[in-house]
Amino acid sequence: MALIIDDSCINCDMCEPECPNEAITMGEEVYEIDPGLCTECLGHYDKPTCVSVCPIDCIDPDPEHKESQDELLIKYARLTGKSPN
Repeated sequence: MALIIDDSCINCDMCEPECPNEAITMGEEVYEIDPGLCTECLGHYDKPTCVSVCPIDCIDPDPEHKESQDELLIKYARLTGKSPN
């Protein structure tokens, strides 16, 4: 499942540089996560780095973009051209 940043985001700039897939960009009001690029860091890290660095816990699973671990790993391989670790 891709992640989503909710409206309580304070635009602290912590998450965007941590995303290995460059899925996080500044939206009109708060940062946004592109579900087509978000793999929840599967293949890169043990857990989503954006969630780890967020000081206010405003990043949650996106119920509109449910994906299994296998689907996220396939997306990782497609985006990086690498096999998952």
